[in-house]
Amino acid sequence: MLHNDIQKIYFTEEQIRERVAEMGKVLTEEYADKHPLMVGVLKGCFVFMADLMREVNILCDIDFMIVSSYGSGTTTTGAVKILKDLNQDIEGRHIVIIEDILDSGVTLSYLKQYLSMRKPASIKICTLMDKPTRRKADIKADYVGYICPDDFIVGYGLDYDEKYRNLPYIGGLKPEVYS
Repeated sequence: MLHNDIQKIYFTEEQIRERVAEMGKVLTEEYADKHPLMVGVLKGCFVFMADLMREVNILCDIDFMIVSSYGSGTTTTGAVKILKDLNQDIEGRHIVIIEDILDSGVTLSYLKQYLSMRKPASIKICTLMDKPTRRKADIKADYVGYICPDDFIVGYGLDYDEKYRNLPYIGGLKPEVYS
């Protein structure tokens, strides 16, 4: 049923699994002696972050934020809202923001500035999907799973109006579904 709304599969379950494992190894090496705090941006990150954390083989803490600039549409409103903040002090900590997709960059740019005011040792961004063709803010991810096609993608945590997050792959949604 859900699969009927997908016009093209861009990244299969197996491809995603392999890429997430590679990203976990990189994070393990780069943060081996730093005990980072992995900050998941909900809701979209939850599938990616769960799989990524199983591939990171170091001591690390996790926390979550809910940050939104989309509402129920397909484009950013430009107004960023923090709906859930971190539960711990981050001063002096190495922060890795885990995100499902870096699209316009509005939310992540705001979030990085917001967290910087709390004086962490470092802040880096790890995203499964990077869609630079839609960028509105001057921000880049430090760790990228895939460059995203300029299509409305769903699956593996990515949604349209809270639907399709449970697809095991990432695919392009048929335009008639969201237009």
